[in-house]
Amino acid sequence: MAEADDMAARLARLEADNARLRRLLDTTGTPDGLRHGLRDTMAMLRAVLRLSAETAESVEGYATHLEGRLDAIARVRVATDTFGDVNLHTLISDELMIHLIREGEQAALSGPSVKLRPKAAQLLALAIHELSSNAVEHGVFGRAGGEVDVAWVVEGDDPKGPGVLSLVWNETGGSGIAPPTRQGFGMQVLNDMLNYELGARVALAFEPDGLRCTVTFPLVSRVGRVVDETGAEENGEAD
Repeated sequence: MAEADDMAARLARLEADNARLRRLLDTTGTPDGLRHGLRDTMAMLRAVLRLSAETAESVEGYATHLEGRLDAIARVRVATDTFGDVNLHTLISDELMIHLIREGEQAALSGPSVKLRPKAAQLLALAIHELSSNAVEHGVFGRAGGEVDVAWVVEGDDPKGPGVLSLVWNETGGSGIAPPTRQGFGMQVLNDMLNYELGARVALAFEPDGLRCTVTFPLVSRVGRVVDETGAEENGEAD
């Protein structure tokens, strides 16, 4: 009971801070573009706070996992404030590095250069963070020789319509991987948030040696675009 009360108090304080920040934005001369971006970020934070509290098994677990989730959102916010969008390859490699998983060692990344808009980047960062955390705590990164291959393609490069991005997270080197017994935060991100915000389809396969997660969504202009090595547009529309 004490743990539940402590969690509720923490959540109430965070919600109050969030409300004060919203009022501050409304009463200052913040440019419309920045205000819109900050409101999207705060909406994401509210969802993460609420879902983290609802799915946590203990106050300690709530605090530990919440910090990593908020950091993932903050990294994307800093990048988009600086560059306007986020490179998908960089987003994935940065999230893996937070868990001390280095590309070229335990991770292999491949795919075209894709730039994601802020909201989509925050959602994908959360998804990769949850997949990485799960692989460290329960999956292949907790075992010698455990690896992950992350590959993505964009199909349907048609000037009359958006392409479709398919990303596959494929773990190998695990043992006895089984589906979760409860719907935790990570599963809600993959099964609910990505679908609601990006129109994504997510397929999870719990293979004997690791998890295979496939995420597919339309690469419309509000989500992102493919660029060539020089930064020129190949798919989607520039803002």
